[in-house]
Amino acid sequence: MSTLKIGVIGCGSIAQHRHLQEYSWNKAVEIVAVCDINEERALEIGKEYSAKAYTDYKELLADKDIDAVSVCTPNYLHAPISIDALNAGKHVLCEKPMATSSEEAAQMIEAAEKNGKKLMIGHNQRFVKSHQKARELIKSGEVGKIYSFRSAFGHGGPEQWSVDGKESWFFQKEKAFIGAMGDLGVHKTDLLRYVLGEEFVEVGAFVETNAKDFADVDDNAVCVLKTESGVIGTLAASWAYTSKEDNSTVIYGEKAILRLEDHPQYSLIVQYATGEIVNYELGKIQSNDAGGQNATGVIDHFVSSIVSDTEPLITGAEGKKSLEVILGAIKSNETKQIAKINK
Repeated sequence: MSTLKIGVIGCGSIAQHRHLQEYSWNKAVEIVAVCDINEERALEIGKEYSAKAYTDYKELLADKDIDAVSVCTPNYLHAPISIDALNAGKHVLCEKPMATSSEEAAQMIEAAEKNGKKLMIGHNQRFVKSHQKARELIKSGEVGKIYSFRSAFGHGGPEQWSVDGKESWFFQKEKAFIGAMGDLGVHKTDLLRYVLGEEFVEVGAFVETNAKDFADVDDNAVCVLKTESGVIGTLAASWAYTSKEDNSTVIYGEKAILRLEDHPQYSLIVQYATGEIVNYELGKIQSNDAGGQNATGVIDHFVSSIVSDTEPLITGAEGKKSLEVILGAIKSNETKQIAKINK
């Protein structure tokens, strides 16, 4: 197959630090177009990658030579742009959360099916080696019955790395739809579903804005989650961890405790009930910290799924299941009741 021609829509931080870099490292693709409503930014990024610069994404989609696009825009534009791209015959890699409602997510999935194109959601936590190993250990029965878990994803907030700082769309409800819970919590939701190998059915949540006085979206959220088999645990998402990023998960099982990304050297520690401890060095998880911009695996997997015509690991349907947990958390916070999670 000839080189895949890629367009990147939205040229903010996630595009600059992840998508564009990782496409440029992949020998199977050529970045031919970029788009941003900020013309200066679009031209600058276009020049850097020798790509045609657009300020209107519909003009980019009209280019019949483009095979696939990354949608790296504010959250409220994920669904409409992805649907337009799929209808224009492009494969789509969409950033998370994939949409702002169940209806939008369903429309994206329908557009992909109707046009026979790949739709992948950019949940990168499934590609972390420690997470893959934990899934393997749980699936094989090595950990025994799972009783509980706790997972956290927090850092100082997008103002530290977003191209627009405190003026970023991340803090504007009409564009972001949700704050830390959608930015970070949805990642951990997807990870837990993947590692535990089952779906969540209920959620109780507190979703607050108490750290960023300039934001009108949440910056701290804590959820209690229950799976279909009765495993219960907590998930915390925060933009208020000011000194050090936390991206850890601990899973408590009958035969062992798994500590994922909870130690500076060992990315997975298995503490067996027998007293035996096994430490795994599986490489660092990617982060926004200096030196943390290693390949996520997302781009390479997306490209591979197109080239080999295989289903991506995080399809639209998978992305929707993770989104439903977030929507359930919002409902729980609003009603002050435990919310059932839509299938």
